[in-house]
Amino acid sequence: MDIKIIKNSTPKAKPDQNSLGFGNYFTDHMFIMDYTKGIGWHDPRVVPYGPLELDPSAMVFHYAQETFEGLKAYKAIDGSIQLFRVRDNLKRLNISNDRVCIPQIDEKMMFEAIKTLIEVDRDWIPSAPGTSLYVRPFVIATDPYLGVRPASTYKFMVILSPVGAYYKEGLNPTKIYVEDKYVRAVPGGIGFAKTGGNYAASLKAQVEANEKGYSQVLWLDGKERKYIEEVGTSNAFFKIEGKVYTAPLEGSILSGITRDSAIKLMKDWGYEVIEQRMTIQELKDLYEEGKLEEAFATGTAAVISPIGTLGWNGEDMVINESRIGELSQKLYDAITSIQYGKDEDKFDWITKI
Repeated sequence: MDIKIIKNSTPKAKPDQNSLGFGNYFTDHMFIMDYTKGIGWHDPRVVPYGPLELDPSAMVFHYAQETFEGLKAYKAIDGSIQLFRVRDNLKRLNISNDRVCIPQIDEKMMFEAIKTLIEVDRDWIPSAPGTSLYVRPFVIATDPYLGVRPASTYKFMVILSPVGAYYKEGLNPTKIYVEDKYVRAVPGGIGFAKTGGNYAASLKAQVEANEKGYSQVLWLDGKERKYIEEVGTSNAFFKIEGKVYTAPLEGSILSGITRDSAIKLMKDWGYEVIEQRMTIQELKDLYEEGKLEEAFATGTAAVISPIGTLGWNGEDMVINESRIGELSQKLYDAITSIQYGKDEDKFDWITKI
């Protein structure tokens, strides 16, 4: 793929690596490629980061036909740049594209776009402990048209953001509110896809949870509102009497790449990992019996986020005295050590740039 590169003539000052937060800063360039029905994907280019000019009737604004992904680039201890499970992210983007009728994008082409953009903005990759360069590929429908149908024109774009910890708590256990009033997704819907409407449906519950003093929500199933599904931005795990439980992938939750990484690592260490439905009442009963040993969430943004408190039915379940559990810490250390090139990549998860 021949990618045209137009350099930014007025580069920005780099932010302080020790106070990045998450999603606050963006690099000097972005990647854009267009799709036109009958032509396909064309005109790949790296251009200065800046506003887009879109028609007010662009279909993405009115019918939410868009998808996105999230992955990270890391500055390894040997100075090289590493991507973690990038091919899995690109495969998942096409799964999301298929669900909302966006044309498939060649995965080698997407990888070349990401690689080229990172190489152009490589001096934006932070090196402070716990930092990385967040990579956000996304697709938007651009037809100037009002009417419900798949668009005929799209833009595939990639932007980059130097980031620190996703949650202000960092690796300190978070407070999670069990949501049993609102519904985010049901089997047959778009819960498994990374598309904006899937996340817009979660905002009301998240705002109300924040007002109650919780960081995020734990969603229950949309039909019976009793089976545990996922945390708003990540997949949930529970260690019970030495075994680890997580919700199965049945179409309403995201097939998390960090989720899969954690499962592979735990099985490699000898843990029994059980993917099965569990009600919130069953979890509460196990907690009261003293059998719930740890809870944590997995996701690209936070990697591992220990859950210290689960609020449900007006009561707080305080897990492991609100301290990070041994397994949570071990998983975080193992995954990040692979991501930063400190440990062997025995699962072939790393792609070097």
